[in-house]
Amino acid sequence: HRNAGKCLQNGVYYEKMFEKGYGTFYDLITTVIRVRCSRKCRRPETEGTETVELTVWGEKDNTATLTKMIDSFKEQYKGQADFNITLETQADSGVRDVMLTDVHGGADVFSFPDDQLISLVAGGVLVPVPNAEEVSAENIKESVDAATLNGKLYGYPMTADNGYFMYYNKDYFTEEDVKSLDKMLSVAQAAGKKVAMEFNSGWYLYSFFGNTGLKLSLNEDGVTNACNWNDTSGDIRGVDIEEALKRITSNAGFLSCPNGEIADKMKSGEVIAGISGVWDVMNAKEAWGADYGACKLPAYTCAGREVQMASFTGYKMMGVNAYSKNKDWACKLADWMTNEENQKIRFTERNQGPSNINAAASPDIKKVAAIQAVIDQSKYGTLQRVGNSYWDACKSFADTILSGNTGGLSEQELMDVLVDGITASTVK
Repeated sequence: HRNAGKCLQNGVYYEKMFEKGYGTFYDLITTVIRVRCSRKCRRPETEGTETVELTVWGEKDNTATLTKMIDSFKEQYKGQADFNITLETQADSGVRDVMLTDVHGGADVFSFPDDQLISLVAGGVLVPVPNAEEVSAENIKESVDAATLNGKLYGYPMTADNGYFMYYNKDYFTEEDVKSLDKMLSVAQAAGKKVAMEFNSGWYLYSFFGNTGLKLSLNEDGVTNACNWNDTSGDIRGVDIEEALKRITSNAGFLSCPNGEIADKMKSGEVIAGISGVWDVMNAKEAWGADYGACKLPAYTCAGREVQMASFTGYKMMGVNAYSKNKDWACKLADWMTNEENQKIRFTERNQGPSNINAAASPDIKKVAAIQAVIDQSKYGTLQRVGNSYWDACKSFADTILSGNTGGLSEQELMDVLVDGITASTVK
């Protein structure tokens, strides 16, 4: 313990002073200091005015909000250290690659999406959360699970909105229409408009497979996948899904395009509904104004039944670099930046859905259609835990479906090729 001469028992400090003089052992003087402090005002157990240098990574659009959080952290711990905290821009999507390339040059504290957790832990990048029990109790279970690996919490849950759902223009669709993809495509076709998604991305393609009873999972090696999407038995077979996808993608009301292009197509009027995430909420509002709507994904017809579209659920968190020179303070900063108050600030300033239980219970959250949609869709989602071979295999399969040219392969053979690719070892 860094408080020399002190010992902590049951939340109480007992300070013991021993003095010696002329061979006499003086009476023990005990001073009891009760420490009662919530997470919001948790004080570090260090004293003095050491100089603490920390670097924080965050996305460009969050700069102003993160700066406010850093300033409040300095004020909270004012007098306990001299802080020199630098905020640098780093896209969350690129954190894994940058960290695994040069962890020693990486930030002390950084945000990242949950699908990077396995790689970052395997690379020895992350420090386990020291107050894991407390952090876990404050956040929704799904966000905690997303930040946990092999029973250890490695990230501080920050947001619970990194998934996808359906945006739609209320001028064209009713609330009943958006329950069915077939109906949405029919409406779009009749209006000469489009329902858009990035069909040839494994992240979105999963939506057609996830609730069919067929399985996809990451093997225990953390690298390869298990998948039976080519199954020939059961109520829904792999070829049944393939046939449904061919029907959907050949509909004149359907459009596959990169996710980053959907917003512009909303604004141009070409797209009247699209599958995307909260990052497009402001674009949808700008495009459709009062007619902007958002909801869970619809059901689609497969093997003669309606199948609710699934999704990969996503969460973001903050992590602490295992090679930080100030790990204790870095952990306190990550803890601070993800506490209840700062998650409320993220929502207010950036429309980011909180993972904190109390923050998420705010009535204001329920008024935001996009955040409510991602919450509703999460009931039909699963954490993204797949090996790298999944992505190229899905893109190749989806491109084949879009082109309409299977190269002479039968429907079953095409599904077999997909599964062979998904389950292939990444080691050549």
